[in-house]
Amino acid sequence: MNEVPESLIIIAGRDAYPLMLARAARQAGVKRIEVLGFKGETRREISQLVDQVHWVNLGSIQRFIDTLSSIEIKKCMMVGQIAPKNLFTVRMDKLAVEMYRKLESKNAHTIFGAVVEVIEGLGIEILPGNTFMECYTPEKGQLSKRAPTAREQADIELGLKLVKGTSDFEIGQTVALKEGMIVAVEAFEGTNQCIKRAGRVGKAGCVIVKVPKVGHDMRFDIPVVGTKTFRVMKKAKISCLAVEAGKTILLEQEKLIQLADQFNMAFVAITTQK
Repeated sequence: MNEVPESLIIIAGRDAYPLMLARAARQAGVKRIEVLGFKGETRREISQLVDQVHWVNLGSIQRFIDTLSSIEIKKCMMVGQIAPKNLFTVRMDKLAVEMYRKLESKNAHTIFGAVVEVIEGLGIEILPGNTFMECYTPEKGQLSKRAPTAREQADIELGLKLVKGTSDFEIGQTVALKEGMIVAVEAFEGTNQCIKRAGRVGKAGCVIVKVPKVGHDMRFDIPVVGTKTFRVMKKAKISCLAVEAGKTILLEQEKLIQLADQFNMAFVAITTQK
């Protein structure tokens, strides 16, 4: 982004991404950072990196709105995953129930899209999820020592067609393939569970393609890959991972490349036509 805001709200989900964003935003020159964190989801150590953390229960939309209004900062970012299973078990307040019932179809895009409308209704601008994180987004090219084999490259190209071609169905960013066969497609369970399923079904040698869907809203649910995903791929005996250049956050990129080389895994950043 061209202009660094003086103040920023981070609406923080789970895992390391919100913490890394807080550090990156501070390094970029953001003077005041406040976090809206979810109990049971957001890591509590983020409090050491920001000016203040406001805790709310997942599903308490009224409290969520009241808290955002009280902070009085007009720039925010939504980062970090919410555990998919929690969206089925969360206790929703009256306003959340009303919002949920109004959705014709219920998936990550429509649910978080409704939250975006609430935030924007407060006069708050939501910045893309890769803001301040340019150094964590890979450029196009081979990241690992080993390049994809001809068979793996063919699976990558088929995986791209599948993810981009099924975007309207909101079935996820990740697909697993092997020798031209679609082994597993990410549903609501998330990337790591999709990879585990691919290992059970396709056994050793599956290719994982993880890219944003067509029309993907980069303000939330930006593709993120970390060491946990690499450990899951190792256990599932995945042979190759392809992500989209410039549109994927790689947490601890150097470590991910080291793991790819250690596991003899091909790891590439690709671009798409759409």
